[in-house]
Parts: sequence; C-alpha cells; structure tokens
Amino acid sequence: MLFRNRFLLLLALAAVLAFLSLSLQFFHLIPVSTAKDGVSSKSRKRIMPDPVTEPPVTDPVYEALLYCNIPSVAERSMEGHAPHHFKLVSVNVLIRHGDRYPLYVIPKTKRPEIDCTLVANRKPYHPKLEAFISHMSKGSGASFESPLNSLPLYPNHPLCEMGELTQTGVVQHLQNGQLLRDIYLKKHKLLPSDWSIDQLYLETTGKSRTLQSGLALLYGFLPDFDWKKIYFRHQPSALFCSGNCYCPVRNQYLEKEQRRQYLLRLKNSQLERTYGEMAKIVDIPTKQLRAANPVDSMLCHFCHNVSFPCTRNGCIGMEHFKVIKTHQIEDERDRREKKLYLGYSLLGAHPILNQTVNRLQRAAEGRKEEIFALYSAHDVTLSPVLSALGLSEARFPRFAARLIFELWQDREKPSEHSVRILYNGVDVTFHTSFCQDHHKRSPKPMCPLENLARFVKRDMFVALGSSSTNYYDACHREGF
Repeated sequence: MLFRNRFLLLLALAAVLAFLSLSLQFFHLIPVSTAKDGVSSKSRKRIMPDPVTEPPVTDPVYEALLYCNIPSVAERSMEGHAPHHFKLVSVNVLIRHGDRYPLYVIPKTKRPEIDCTLVANRKPYHPKLEAFISHMSKGSGASFESPLNSLPLYPNHPLCEMGELTQTGVVQHLQNGQLLRDIYLKKHKLLPSDWSIDQLYLETTGKSRTLQSGLALLYGFLPDFDWKKIYFRHQPSALFCSGNCYCPVRNQYLEKEQRRQYLLRLKNSQLERTYGEMAKIVDIPTKQLRAANPVDSMLCHFCHNVSFPCTRNGCIGMEHFKVIKTHQIEDERDRREKKLYLGYSLLGAHPILNQTVNRLQRAAEGRKEEIFALYSAHDVTLSPVLSALGLSEARFPRFAARLIFELWQDREKPSEHSVRILYNGVDVTFHTSFCQDHHKRSPKPMCPLENLARFVKRDMFVALGSSSTNYYDACHREGF
C-alpha cells in the first residue's frame, strides 16, 4: 500500500513538472532549439531541399547510379520558388540529351542488346509516352532548320544504333517537361494560352538524340504541342558558339587540360592494371582497349542492368568498372585543383552565356519574344558552362541534366530584375562566382541581373588573368 501511494505521488509530481515546462516554453521563459542564425527551427524556411544522404566516402557505384538518372517518382525541385511579389518573366533551359546507347564498342565483344523502339506499356513508363509516339509519327510536316529535317523525330530501332536515344532517355525528358510545365505554365503562367512561335527559342545540335530529347521535353512542357509553332535551329558546334567558334587560346587551354588528364592516368597503376586485365579478356592490346573508351559501353550495361561482356578468356566485371569510375571521379577532383579546365571553360562557354544574358536583358526591357529558350545539348556543353559559372563542385552532367536561368521582376520595384540559377532542380545561385556573397547583403533569395551581365561582359575575361576586355581579344592574345 505504501509503495502504491509513493508511485502515485511521483506520477502526480511528473505531471506537474511537465505542465510547468510546457507553460514556460509557451510564454518563452525558457529557450527552445534554434538554428545557428538564431531563427526558430519551426519558423526557418528551407531555401534548399534536404540533401540526399550520400555515402561517407566516394562510392563509384553510387556516383554511377546518379549519372544514369533512372526515371522514378517525381523529384523535388526548387524551380519557380520566389517571394509572392516577384513575377516570372523569362526562362532559359540548357539540357543534356537523355540516356543513349554507347558511342563506342568494346572490341571483340557483343554489343549490349538494348531495344530503341518506343513501347508505351514497357518500363520505363510515362503517362504521355503513348501520345508522344503517336504525335511524333505524324510529324512529317515539321519544319526545322537544315539539316535537322533529315533526322528521325523519335528513336525506332529494335537494336539501338550507336549513340541513339533510348526509351529511358525519352521518358527522362518527358518527366523534365512535365515538371517544368507544372511550375512555369500552370503556376506562373509564363506563356499565354495563345502562345506563338516567336515566344520560343529552340536550338539543338545535329544529333538525333539532342533533337529527340528537345522534342520530348517540349511535349511534356507545352499544353498544346503544335508542329506549326515548333521550329528548331541547328547548332553545328557542341559549344553553341555559332559564328564565334574560332578561339586559339581556348584550344591551347584544352591541349593543356588533355595533357593533365594523360599524366594523371599514367600515375594510376591500378587503372593500368585494370586496363591490362580487360585487354587480356578481349584479346587485344591494352592501348587499343583504352582508345575504345570502355567506360562508355560499361555505363550502358550498368544503367540498363545488362551483364558486362564475357569472352572465352573470362568476363569484364564490376571490379573493373569500379576502378575506371573511381578514376573518373579523381580526375574531376584534380581538374578542379589544376584549373586548366577553367580557362577552357571561360572561353568555351562565353558565346552561349552571352546569348543568354542578351536574351534576359531584352526580356527585362519588356520584349515578349523568346521568353522561353531551350538549348538541347551534350555533356561537353553543360560541363564548361557549369565550370565557367563557378559551380566547380557540381557533379558531371548526368543523362537529361538541366541547367536553368530564371528571370524575375520585383513587382514592388518594377525596374529591378533578378536571376535564379538551378542545376537539376537545386538552387545554386549563391554558389556561382558572381553572386556568392550577395545573399549576405540582401534579403532577396536571388541575384541581380546586373551581376550576371557584368560577369559575362567583363569579369569572365578578368578571371583569365589577362588585360583583354572582349571575347575576340581573349581568344587571340599573344604570349599565352
């Protein structure tokens, strides 16, 4: 009986203490957990999405899976996020094509058996895939800049041709288009319901995989896909440099960067042993195997869950793949440290960034043409742009990667325009070299358009360490 009374007394005391604690917290008489900046964790707004949990050390398999970008449930993204008094004015999108068949074959091995016909009820699936197939099959009247007219509008080979877009690649960009439609058209009304051909700017290289990727994204994006309003311009260069492609200094930077890659590879004895083992399996000289860029074909096997090739001498395996992929990751790290690639990137990316800034400035002046721009491109397009912007920590462009420039107008100060830059749905505006510290001086979650324009028109040349003040002089300066 005595024990029971003591227990009841303790229970009552605990209840009283809990009530007092809650009351004191309610009246702010004792502290609650706060963020480092002193803002309550409940009231603090998240500007960036929670990062995906990553392995504590570099994991080549994890990195390869990110690169594959296998279509799954809709991803979280930060596109279109802005305070309510900001109006979206223009959007420029730069994409890498979707998943493709390899560009190279490992000599003396069987090509991976990937079907490049589109089948609506086969994985990966998208609700718009069947309608996309139907629409593309009726697109013979499409009018594009030559030589794009000669390219197929969708992949259609039972055994993929080299470099051909796969069904996975189509679905990746249908998803991209759907995501951007929900944000930019449904939420922000970027395009009017009676949009015209002049309000889109579309450009692609002359590869079927980039044209088809652009068409897939547009089909997911536009509410009314009308062939009469779709006109793709042809870009002969993967750098999208138009008439400004001759740049001797850029090419010199590239030569030095390629030399760096070569020297780093020579230092990696494990990589050389791995190439030697693989060369014995396929019975060719190591030099010939290395020249065939085997990781390109191996990534196709990996992304499509197809066994690596075998011969009578054995099988190429996951351990070989891990060694080569790990070296790629180490190469990216070394590239950032040596900064030779940065010089190449500043000159290589200037033409497309200059076009983008000019278009954004016209939109800020009130022009209604080209308010949505799409460049359908390659990894060798996106990679130098990311580097030039100062996004050195960004991962190498995955299949169907997207880099977006958003232009916003402050309704409270209509003459002020700002930009947001997003990479694969993540807001990287304040990671760029021209806007790293702006958020410390301004409450706006974006960067003044003037900062980007000043960077492209002037500071890119300053970063090269030369006295050049324009692209031509920077490309032709003596004594480099």
